[in-house]
Amino acid sequence: MTVALSFSKVSFAFGDGPDVVQDVDLEIGEHEVIGLIGPNGGGKSTLLKLAAGLLKPRQGQVRVFGRPPHEARDEIGYVPQFAHFARDFPITVAQSVLLGRIGSGFGLRWSPADRAAATRAIEETELGALAERPIRALSGGELQRVLIARALAAEPRLLLLDEPTSNLDQRAEEDMFTLLGRLSDRMAIVLVSHDVGFVTDFVHRVACISRTLICHGTSELSGEVINELYGHPVRAVQHEHGHEHGHGHAQAHPRPDVK
Repeated sequence: MTVALSFSKVSFAFGDGPDVVQDVDLEIGEHEVIGLIGPNGGGKSTLLKLAAGLLKPRQGQVRVFGRPPHEARDEIGYVPQFAHFARDFPITVAQSVLLGRIGSGFGLRWSPADRAAATRAIEETELGALAERPIRALSGGELQRVLIARALAAEPRLLLLDEPTSNLDQRAEEDMFTLLGRLSDRMAIVLVSHDVGFVTDFVHRVACISRTLICHGTSELSGEVINELYGHPVRAVQHEHGHEHGHGHAQAHPRPDVK
């Protein structure tokens, strides 16, 4: 198995504070889809930022296809939980997706290869009808697809997604996971989610992080394991999934004292 992403005894702390993640060991194959779950403050977003090279571990080693993340940035697509940009910036969906090609060529001089990659990303995320629409006119779910398309335009081999379905309704959420399943034919995917039960329908393994990390097969993720991870009972919510009878899924709702 080719290893797309590996953590070896990785620990990280902000400044002189306590470890946010501690002694994390994990290997992800080049076509795996991994769900990353855990309580708020448990280290989910920190792990993604370590994988993307935005943070450096206090100790241990992170590798992306055998290289340090900062040397493998051309292999990584990263979609953060919160996109920090002005929604009223005068740019279209197509132009926004093209920005994912920055670094592949010469500044903002787009090559035919850049435009072809952006077009493929727009088609894969079913944004063709919105390509010329300004981003200020998009719904939250549509904007989320634009951010994913922008990451795909870079043609990554490792896609990192922090809460990619947080602004989506149920049908759009299902469509998103169907898309991610297709993408796993050519890349590894790590996604953070609070919807524990929903994500287990679509991923190969679940990595549970609350400072330390334990990886489970989806069939091993019992209610007892989830409650122990979050430190409190986890509420079940109903998802219809377009079937005649819906079925309950666990969804994490943090306690008020958890930051």
